[in-house]
Amino acid sequence: MLSVEQARAQILSAIKATGPETVALANAAGRVLATPVMARLTQPPADLSAMDGYAIRAADGVEKAILSIIGTAPAGHPFAGHVSAGQAVRLFTGSVIPNGADTVIIQENVTRQNDTITVNEAAGAAKNIRRAGQDFATGDVLIPAGKLLTARDIGLAAAGNHPWVTVHRRPKIAILATGDEISLPGEAIAAGGIVSSNAHMLAAFVTAAGGEPVVLPIARDDITAIADGADAARGADMLVTTGGASVGDHDLVQPALQARGLSLDFWKIAMRPGKPLMFGNLGEMPVLGLPGNPVSAFVCALLFLQPAIAALGGLPGTAPTTETARLGAALKPNDQREDYVRAHLHRDSDGWVATPFGMQDSGMLRTLANAGALIKRPAFDAARGTGVAVEIIRLGALGI
Repeated sequence: MLSVEQARAQILSAIKATGPETVALANAAGRVLATPVMARLTQPPADLSAMDGYAIRAADGVEKAILSIIGTAPAGHPFAGHVSAGQAVRLFTGSVIPNGADTVIIQENVTRQNDTITVNEAAGAAKNIRRAGQDFATGDVLIPAGKLLTARDIGLAAAGNHPWVTVHRRPKIAILATGDEISLPGEAIAAGGIVSSNAHMLAAFVTAAGGEPVVLPIARDDITAIADGADAARGADMLVTTGGASVGDHDLVQPALQARGLSLDFWKIAMRPGKPLMFGNLGEMPVLGLPGNPVSAFVCALLFLQPAIAALGGLPGTAPTTETARLGAALKPNDQREDYVRAHLHRDSDGWVATPFGMQDSGMLRTLANAGALIKRPAFDAARGTGVAVEIIRLGALGI
């Protein structure tokens, strides 16, 4: 069986980023830039005042000097004349520095009387001026390709005079739940049946990860039905199945997809929960087969689907970030599988404390929803006592 790290590497090696699309800048936050944003102008476009005050010649800004005010230049209304010896022009933040002036004395350092000012504190040379091009110049690379756009990046692109940007298309992830026993929430539940939580959970997961979910109708435990579901996913950037990925009599995902040309890369991972994980390709479309148990499906989505969506969207696909916590309860030795243990999480004066839930059954969604973290345990990890440091994936930090 592959390790988690090996499986993730194989999945990511098969992923190609989606193509570009152009979107309005107002809709670009959270998208990944496909082509760099270049400055279309110089910022600031001219020397500007950084403060409210007066444009003067530094040589005139000596203490007790009296200067004549020859004009006012609000931001956006440059002064057309020239500042000569003994003269000043009233400026405001963002006003263009008039010709002849080489410094700005702030209004707090002068006393104004009618059309004159008296300098109360000497003005230094080149004070309170934002130079033309101080931020950037035409042709500068403002944001490189491959950057996940934040609100700050949007502001920078706007300053560079870009109403549109070219980003990677959001990856479309088709989700196919399988099984005779499952029904969608609100539907009639057959005898021995259960409500399907996986499709809704995974759709929300895909959205949070930056993808666009396409939820397909449930496929019954029939090779033709599952194969038809795979046909409906054509055109998606990835197909994610849930359930039927093992080797029981009713685990039909592999043979159904192989009938449609699935090239199987691997199945079975040395992890708990989530051992029966499958990955392959239907032509150009990657296929990730998740287990049917909801906790197993979620943990596998966290470890494999989220990095895959990142890579499809133009970002590096990486493992979830881990942190350190102290155990709030002892753990027994681990076996040959990497283990992800649901845990309650709280913080004390010394940091995070992760307390494993007593029951770790992979069908128990309530403990998953209430978990603050997953404790990541290596294969063959020794027993760990209360207070011992462990590695955790803090779920709240991931927004999922």
